[in-house]
Amino acid sequence: MISVNRSGEVWVFAEQEDGSVHDVALELCGKARELADRLGVRMGVVLAGWNVRELSYRFIGHGADRVYLVEDRRLEHYQTQPYARTVCTLIEKHKPQIVLFGATALGRDLAPRCASQMRCGLTADCTDLDIADVPDPAAKTTHKSLLLQIRPAFGGNIIATIINPERWPQMATVREGVMPLREPNLQRKGEIVAEKVAFEEQDFAVRLIERHREPRKVNLKGARTIVAGGGGVGSKANFKLIHDLAGAIGGAVGASRAAVDGGFIDKAHQVGQTGTTVRPALYIACGISGAIQHRAGMEESAKIVAVNWDKEAPIFGVAHYGIVGDLNQVIPMMVKAIKERPKE
Repeated sequence: MISVNRSGEVWVFAEQEDGSVHDVALELCGKARELADRLGVRMGVVLAGWNVRELSYRFIGHGADRVYLVEDRRLEHYQTQPYARTVCTLIEKHKPQIVLFGATALGRDLAPRCASQMRCGLTADCTDLDIADVPDPAAKTTHKSLLLQIRPAFGGNIIATIINPERWPQMATVREGVMPLREPNLQRKGEIVAEKVAFEEQDFAVRLIERHREPRKVNLKGARTIVAGGGGVGSKANFKLIHDLAGAIGGAVGASRAAVDGGFIDKAHQVGQTGTTVRPALYIACGISGAIQHRAGMEESAKIVAVNWDKEAPIFGVAHYGIVGDLNQVIPMMVKAIKERPKE
């Protein structure tokens, strides 16, 4: 644990692989820039790897005042202990007040290790972040300018706000897609700070022998149109209707957790609190009741069309257009109408 440093910077861990930056790191830069401006401090990025210096300018363009660059051939591929040593060494040296990670597979592995090493708190899977003064009636004081770490709790039935008034840095992981990816300012100037980390032999107790990467099956975050099916589709065979509609309009196929749990489609297609957060131009929800966990991942879509036989389904509360009816009849009619539409 480091002492409370209210002039400390706001940091983002720059997740990258083979020189390719993960979108969530750039999304977090926009939010970190906002938080840093409100606190009146600098925003920094921790970038570790090998031959990654050029990536620093991307982070500067997305709002970083400083990029703390650690280049070491042994960091070419991610391993938990060396990366944790890197992040913790820099935290101890520069004493940031906030450190943010993406809630990716890598971030969920790295952040808890860093929080444990620094003996500070960590809030996982945040969907929003804010800065506020928080009164403490027991101590008869007010904690100034704390990070509000906001996330769903109890299965998404409530929204919890978590604070760390004493054990700093304030640390959180943030879900992919919940922060907008802002346009970079390529004219921004920033500082690249080259850092060295003294590794120990035990940091490399695990050796990487081979790497096998499975290509992503679907890119829901990048899709302009998504057709999603829920438990109301009824079966894996019937899920062909969702594929048919998506194919007719050139969209990606999404799903609710109920559809994934039912074995209708694999988890890569899941939208929602425990899946992917999306903001397409058009989201068509078929047979999805609209539980809060699902709505959290799609309610910021530009246009939402819901198809459900239950007129009281919560999905209609966020839909711009609703069709009350049996999807087995409605979807074939939609596909037919789309295919018969005159070509422009």
